[in-house]
Amino acid sequence: MGAVVVETAEASDDAGWRGRGSVSLPEVFRTIPVPQGAAWPRKLGAFAGPGFLVAVGYMDPGNWATDLAGGSAFGYTLLSVILLSNVMAIILQALAARLGIATGRDLASACRDAYRRPVAIALWALCELAIVACDLAEVIGTAIGLNLLFGIPLVWGVCLTALDVLLILALQKRGFRRLEAFVIALIAIIALCFVYELIVASPQLSGVLGGFVPSAEIVRNPAMLYIAIGIIGATVMPHNLYLHSAAVQTRDYERTPAGRREAAKWATIDSTVALSLALFVNAAILILAAAAFHHTGQTEVAEIQDAYQLLTPTLGAAAASTLFAVALLASGQNSTVTATLAGQIVMEGFLRLRLAPWLRRLITRALAIIPAVIVAALYGESGTARLLVLSQVVLSMQLPFAIVPLVHFTSDRTKMGDLVSPTWLKAAAWVITGVIVVLNVKLLTDTAGLTS
Repeated sequence: MGAVVVETAEASDDAGWRGRGSVSLPEVFRTIPVPQGAAWPRKLGAFAGPGFLVAVGYMDPGNWATDLAGGSAFGYTLLSVILLSNVMAIILQALAARLGIATGRDLASACRDAYRRPVAIALWALCELAIVACDLAEVIGTAIGLNLLFGIPLVWGVCLTALDVLLILALQKRGFRRLEAFVIALIAIIALCFVYELIVASPQLSGVLGGFVPSAEIVRNPAMLYIAIGIIGATVMPHNLYLHSAAVQTRDYERTPAGRREAAKWATIDSTVALSLALFVNAAILILAAAAFHHTGQTEVAEIQDAYQLLTPTLGAAAASTLFAVALLASGQNSTVTATLAGQIVMEGFLRLRLAPWLRRLITRALAIIPAVIVAALYGESGTARLLVLSQVVLSMQLPFAIVPLVHFTSDRTKMGDLVSPTWLKAAAWVITGVIVVLNVKLLTDTAGLTS
């Protein structure tokens, strides 16, 4: 297969679209059978997987940076932001799944077909920027994990992350189910590591529960707001909306109104369960930082390396630091899988241009490696946390450009048919969009005021 292939679009009979559609991830399209007339456990098992691919992006190294910074600086206060972000994520990912199931299009293809070419190109460029920002977090997180566990210097660790393209290719060749199983196994490792961390940290239950109650201080305090928006950007990741709308199409469900409704139901359950696990991991990182650092007077622990060094002596548990680093490395490796798939979907959907997976991965990874190498070489460990948090804020800034088309499409009956969003879901989706836009404007205003 050549490095570049121009994909020809397949004819589409769906109403409400101007253009011609093409399938998402054609090499795995409808490759996973769905048993007809089976009991619910088998149905759930058939649809389980895409939600966990999406959940990976909600617990990647970028989340670690924002959660550590928020927990050490402000205690449990920002737990409410993690909860709010997760509710947003559950709703938006459900919409992404409904879009893919109802229309047979991923979000990128839907944008290309619905909007004029200059608009579609602009949306593609913004999405690519978001993917690079996400990949930057994965590069740094993986390099830090290698450094903590094996003593590999950060610069060399960043360069070694380019080799993960071989892992991606090996997983893709073994089938989509194997890839999903690999992702779920790493998620289980991350979750188990944090179960141990919380047990030894013994956080105050009343403080944790109080942290889930929203506080007006989050909006009034520019430093807290900056971290809060970083958490939202790290949790509700724009490229995951593109990924989910395509991944659900790997299931060979019945292409009938009843079959699509059933598929949407099970896909929503799959993503809700997976994102609930992501909520646990995100909250656990912040709770760990609050219990281990904030409440012991160490309120400036924002670097992942500092957290690693301090966990064992602070908690008095020999395995605390090691398991922390193991979870970080698992998180970084897991994220590379989903970022690769999202990059493929975005490029094929917006441009109808297919690159060989190894070439697409190397291009994206190179764009992330260059700034990461520069920061690691010039600033070492001191600059990585700031770069991680900044990458998540960039992701948050890109969110409206993915969310608005998604909400627009899923609210249009001519495009969605019976799976059009009901009134309550439309209202919730537009409220989420408004909250994100307002918070971003607030952040930009505060940043401009600080720099003027």
